[in-house]
Amino acid sequence: MNQEFKPYVPADKVTPEMTLTSIIMGLLLAVIFGAANAYLGLRVGMTVSASIPAAVISMAVIRVILKKDSILESNMVQTIGSAGESLAAGAIFTMPALFLWAKEGVMETPSLVTITVIALFGGLLGVFFMVPLRSALIVQEHGVLPYPEGTACAEVLLAGEEGGSSAKSVFIGMGIGAVVKLLVDGFYAIQGVVTLKLDALKTELSAEVYPALVSVGYICGARISAYMFAGGVIGWFVLIPAIVTFGGDIVMYPASVSVAELYATGGASAIWASYIKYIGAGAVASAGIISLIKTLPLIVKTFMDSIKSIKNAGATTNERTALDMDIRFVLGAIVVLIIAIWLVPAVPVSLLGAIIIVVFGFFFSAVSSRMVGLVGSSNNPVSGMTIATILIATICLKVAGDTGAHGMQGAIAIGSIICIAACMAGDTSQDLKTGYILGATPKKQQYGEIMGTIAAALAIGGVMILLNSAYGFGTDALAAPQATMMKMIIEGVMNGNLPWALIFIGAFISIAVEILGIGALPVAIGLYLPLELSSTIMLGGLVRLFTDKKRAAKNENGKGILFCSGLIAGEGIVGVLLAIFAVTGLLDKMNLSSVIPSGNVQAFILLALVVAAVWYAAKGKKNEK
Repeated sequence: MNQEFKPYVPADKVTPEMTLTSIIMGLLLAVIFGAANAYLGLRVGMTVSASIPAAVISMAVIRVILKKDSILESNMVQTIGSAGESLAAGAIFTMPALFLWAKEGVMETPSLVTITVIALFGGLLGVFFMVPLRSALIVQEHGVLPYPEGTACAEVLLAGEEGGSSAKSVFIGMGIGAVVKLLVDGFYAIQGVVTLKLDALKTELSAEVYPALVSVGYICGARISAYMFAGGVIGWFVLIPAIVTFGGDIVMYPASVSVAELYATGGASAIWASYIKYIGAGAVASAGIISLIKTLPLIVKTFMDSIKSIKNAGATTNERTALDMDIRFVLGAIVVLIIAIWLVPAVPVSLLGAIIIVVFGFFFSAVSSRMVGLVGSSNNPVSGMTIATILIATICLKVAGDTGAHGMQGAIAIGSIICIAACMAGDTSQDLKTGYILGATPKKQQYGEIMGTIAAALAIGGVMILLNSAYGFGTDALAAPQATMMKMIIEGVMNGNLPWALIFIGAFISIAVEILGIGALPVAIGLYLPLELSSTIMLGGLVRLFTDKKRAAKNENGKGILFCSGLIAGEGIVGVLLAIFAVTGLLDKMNLSSVIPSGNVQAFILLALVVAAVWYAAKGKKNEK
């Protein structure tokens, strides 16, 4: 299948790609998306994917304003620009813990240099780790791993190139996605979640109304969506009712009150936050390791093939669309980075920590790259992998006698670098998938990722220090949920009071699912993520299932995927704009929640309209086959 695949731009055709225009635009978007997503992630614990918004912006500037017909140039802009969002996500999931400890007087506030260097090291490692994996994950598994956002990004660019009805589907989707996002998170005119409390079962059923989630489900398909939803069902309809029913008046760590009181005050969501997230983290870590073991032969073979190319560097292929960065440069850069991590004073990591980073950094970068191929970057549970890393790193440091403030700093630095590396590897793989479909030059895209990483790393330190000074991490304004959990885990290991039972329950759930012959990874992701995400993704999967059955042949590149790509783009662009509005204070002035009453009914109607719109766009005309 892969040998027969022909990209949009043939390998023997050379068109403008890495130009001054694409580099400048990409670097600006990397900084903007990085800053906006840092705020958004610290506030709500989630970031928005920047690849498609960057692609749309570049397409508008290059094609409409500059009147240039260059799809690969637009692709380079989104490649460089999306690096900022991914690096920001990795940074805000971990490094705010250092600020929280500083607030408690445990250690000094981290410097601008420390944050920048940690972000830079992690980002560059993620890009370099992905280089030898490209052939295995992008080329050899084309048609197997859907890479929903990478594929959607390619569809957006192709629609803009081809014009006509294809472009119309994308831009209608963009308009609908933008309007919904603006209504929900801009004007707060409609609540973002439909929630149905089920008191008899001691739980609740919920679904978010966002079009991007429905779109991810449609692009991924019914099978993967169902696996994710199954994980959510295990968490919310098996584990939560069991904990509430049998917990009663018992106080179970990590909660500080009884299960009954916790449920009475916070409902099923409080039980999920206190217990199921740990179970989900164990499940994701276990499923990630299982996935890594299963794909290790292919990864090792690809890596060894890359190493063999040292003898005949550049002689293995002359095909433009198969050219990667020189493996000698890649391996040399990784060695230099690891030595720098150990020796640079601004990074509080020992030689043991540097070894942990190179081992787990590569493994989790490989797992992350494969996971985004399944469920997309927005649903890639990097924080779950980071939890596993921080657990192992903290245990190793404690056994080695590196405890106290220095050990805690070392653990979070290790976790930060690996988390950022995993985020960047996932983003790079999505971008390389887009480039593979379009016919881009992989080597140029990899250099573009490096440029975007450097720009975002130089900006993220100042952004984090500014936000902490303005709002304070761990407050209602900037809760920093993932970083708060990382902090708690490190303290739990150092003090010997981590809920290991919950983590191992999750690990064995993944093992049991794998024994049944089902890929545990999407199930574990569904268990780790809130049910409101996986249930909406499931709706998109069902629409894909029914529309595929209705059609005589599956239309993999039909209007359904184009329309969903537009929904993701519209929501993503407005999501980034709203984050900027929030930083400037404009978002508070837009809030209409006190004027317009909102509830489940309005949210349910909006969700139904979104699903109906995807159905209508996907089913095609009656005379279509």
